[in-house]
Amino acid sequence: MEKKKILIVEDEKNIAQVLAFNLMQAGYAFDIASDGEEGLKKALTGNFDLILLDLMLPKMDGFTVCRGIRMRLDTPIIMVTAKEEEIDKIMGLDLGADDYVTKPFSINLLLARIKANIRRASNEVITGKTAGSVITIRDLVIDNEKYLVKKNGQEISLSKIEYDLVSYLAQNEGKPFTREALLSAVWGYDDFYGDKRTVDVTISRLRAKLETDPSHPEYIFSKHGMGYYLA
Repeated sequence: MEKKKILIVEDEKNIAQVLAFNLMQAGYAFDIASDGEEGLKKALTGNFDLILLDLMLPKMDGFTVCRGIRMRLDTPIIMVTAKEEEIDKIMGLDLGADDYVTKPFSINLLLARIKANIRRASNEVITGKTAGSVITIRDLVIDNEKYLVKKNGQEISLSKIEYDLVSYLAQNEGKPFTREALLSAVWGYDDFYGDKRTVDVTISRLRAKLETDPSHPEYIFSKHGMGYYLA
């Protein structure tokens, strides 16, 4: 079986080498880009299964690289930052990143997230998805064959993780899910490996795109102590 291929976009040579060694040990193929411009070029031409993207890069920062990738590809992106306070900025901006890790990070944790994101991108995580199924909730239409969402007949641009999340909630309409349950079902993470804020901010991004007034949601609700649901 062909090895899954990871692109490492990292300007700190020692970190790139550690990542490359551990990816190789875990059975992955890899390539390395040492600045943002090189990273974007390789990402768009290299047919990678996942991209590890550092935030602070020479020539072009990680935000710009991520946007450039998302204009063309749905390849899973895990952003890497050295600053804890940058996390909300990364996840809050509509960059289309699937997740993030902060330096210093556990290699085992990172490898678990890489594996889960590649599985999700291959549609191996979401359960209950029926090819050709169309779910309609008032003015919202989720088409699981075409992988698109429409509201009032207009297609809404969603990242892969946003689509997977709204699709899962729609398949289980009215049923609330905790953040831990969503991390497991949608991201494919065990409790230990996922950050619950990832769910909160992805929900916020979905509300910004789906709701007329995100502060007064009509589709995606939260029930105190029970979690998020779509109704």
